[in-house]
Amino acid sequence: MMRSDTSPLNGRVVVGLDGSDSAWVALDRAIGEAQRRQSTLEIVHAWPWAQTDPVAFGVVTEAQTPVEIARTVLRLAVARVAEQAPELRVVPTLTAQDAVPELLRIGKDAALTVIGTRGLGGFTGLLLGSVGLRLAAHTSRPLLVVRGDIPAAYGPAGHGKVLVGVETDADEAAARYAFEEAVRRGARLRVLYAGARSQQFGGDHPLPSREDPAAGAEREQTGAHQVVAALGEEFEQVRVREHTTHGAPAPALVEASRAADVVVLPVHRRAARLGTQLGPVTHAVLHHSHCPVVLVPIDRPD
Repeated sequence: MMRSDTSPLNGRVVVGLDGSDSAWVALDRAIGEAQRRQSTLEIVHAWPWAQTDPVAFGVVTEAQTPVEIARTVLRLAVARVAEQAPELRVVPTLTAQDAVPELLRIGKDAALTVIGTRGLGGFTGLLLGSVGLRLAAHTSRPLLVVRGDIPAAYGPAGHGKVLVGVETDADEAAARYAFEEAVRRGARLRVLYAGARSQQFGGDHPLPSREDPAAGAEREQTGAHQVVAALGEEFEQVRVREHTTHGAPAPALVEASRAADVVVLPVHRRAARLGTQLGPVTHAVLHHSHCPVVLVPIDRPD
C-alpha cells in the first residue's frame, strides 16, 4: 500500500465504507478529494456487520456470507471509482476489526479520512452515535464528515468558498488547512473569528487565571488575526474575507455554511489524554452544517 506521502496537499485519502447510502455519498466526496490531491484513494470496509441487514444494500442476496457481502461492496466501490476517476490508484482494504481503531490506525499517516453520517452502524453510523463521535474525538489527522442526507450540497457547481472558524493563534493548523483547501479548490476563503464575548470554537482555550477575561480574549483574537495575516502572505493567491462574530459562533458557522463548499474547524485536545470530548460548537456544526465539515485536530500540552 502507498502510505509514504503525508503532504497535506497531496497525501493519501482514506474513506470508510459500510455500504449505506450516505457511505456512497462519502465515497463520491473522497474521489474528488483524491483527484484534487492527485493521490491514492484507500477504501476501507469492515465485517462482520453490526446490526445490519445484508439485503438492505440492494446489491447482495440473503445467501451470501458476511465476507462475500463485504467483498461485493468493495468491488462495487472500486468500480464506482474507475467510472468516475479512472486515473486514480485505488487500494481496497477489507478488515474484520472494529471500525474506530481500524480507521484511526489506517488513517494515522493519511492526509484526510472521509466518513459519512446516517449510515448502518459500521464505519459511519449516525453521527449522534458512538462510532462517528469516537472517530471525530480521537483522530490525529484531518477528518472529513459528509452529511448523507443533503447530497445536493455536494454538487459539482459548488460555491467556490471555504469557511474556517478561528479563535486564537493555537488554531494555526486549522487555518493552514483551510488555506491549502482553498488552493486545491481554486476557491475563496472566509475566516470567521470568535469575538471577545462569544463562546469559543474549540471549547478548550482557558484564559490565564490571573488575566482579565476581556483582555485575555482580546489578546487571543489578536493572535488569531496575526496567524491569518501571515498565512495570507504565504498563500497570496487566495482571496480572503474576514468576519468576527460577537454572538454564539455555532449559529454563525452553520448559517455561513449555506454558502460554503466545506467548513474547517479546529479540534483541541490535551497531550495527556486521547480523544477529548468534542466541544458544543463542534457538535452543533457537525449536526447542522449545510456542507461537509473537516475537523483538524490540534494537540495542546497540559
